[in-house]
Amino acid sequence: MQFYRATYPSYLELYESGELQRRAEELWEVAMRDCTLCPHDCHVDRRAGVKGVCRSTADLLITSHVLHWGEEPGITGTGGAGTVFFANCQGRCMYCQNYSLSQYGRGKKRTISELAQMMVSLQERGAHNIDFVSPTQYMPQIICAMPEAIERGLRIPLLYNTNGYENMEALRYLDGVIDIYLPDAKYADPEVSKRLSGFPDYPYFNRIAIKEMYRQVGGVQHDDKGIITRGLIIRHLVLPNNMSQAREVLLWIGQELGSDVFVSLMDQYFPAYRAVKDKKYGLYRSLKWEEYDTAMAAWEEAGIEQGFIQQHLVEEGNAWYGNDDIPDPNNVYEGAAELAAGEG
Repeated sequence: MQFYRATYPSYLELYESGELQRRAEELWEVAMRDCTLCPHDCHVDRRAGVKGVCRSTADLLITSHVLHWGEEPGITGTGGAGTVFFANCQGRCMYCQNYSLSQYGRGKKRTISELAQMMVSLQERGAHNIDFVSPTQYMPQIICAMPEAIERGLRIPLLYNTNGYENMEALRYLDGVIDIYLPDAKYADPEVSKRLSGFPDYPYFNRIAIKEMYRQVGGVQHDDKGIITRGLIIRHLVLPNNMSQAREVLLWIGQELGSDVFVSLMDQYFPAYRAVKDKKYGLYRSLKWEEYDTAMAAWEEAGIEQGFIQQHLVEEGNAWYGNDDIPDPNNVYEGAAELAAGEG
């Protein structure tokens, strides 16, 4: 493994030059007045309380801010990821495991100053990074909170944890602000993405966004303790009945991006939310071992060299049905994930 030292996040340079404050003011005005932060292009005035697909206004809704050990090992390390869970989402995934947050909007109204203090508090508690979960609709508030957080002493990397349905023009406001991108690459079939997640043309927008993220941060970099400090990690959740088109997604990654990109191939699917009763797409059942094994074969075919795999599906008998006896989502990688490149 090649080690890098990243003790000076790039957002500090933007702050010192005044560029961060300029972006915050501009994005707030543009996005709140005529929101096009994601490809839904709702064009609503969120300042007036008008809601688009994500159901968000200018109010900042946060569910929790916690030290979290449910991310990939190089992100959580020993101190945990400093995770900020935002309410609402521009997606309608019928199998969403966090549906109380994403679909029901469970969260508390917070100020931008409170968000800044949350970031600093997580750093003081030992977090390796600030992990923004479902951040797209709150991109203006995040950037607006950064100057105060920096003045309070924030110095750790920022991580953008997203479903991958992003507008490239909006992402450019994050260039030099975000250190680590953690997007999903959910689907290769636009019809399936629309039916299962409410994302029109997901592969088109997702691939443009991922390329822009890679342009901004490049491949994964570590510090001398193996903690990821910068770079792109792409997640793919393998779904039953090949509904996520794992082979096509992985082949695209292998062909279009560099070998320094990490891929996290996830086997942790279990039926949640509306998928519990789904028979049309077969999402009512858990993932089978042979389905994940097929995805791992596609990983090798794609020539992907680095990343994370999970090993929950040791035998078919551990299938999960419904919402009973499901694993703790905060520990999905505990004792199960390994670096595919043999580095962990």
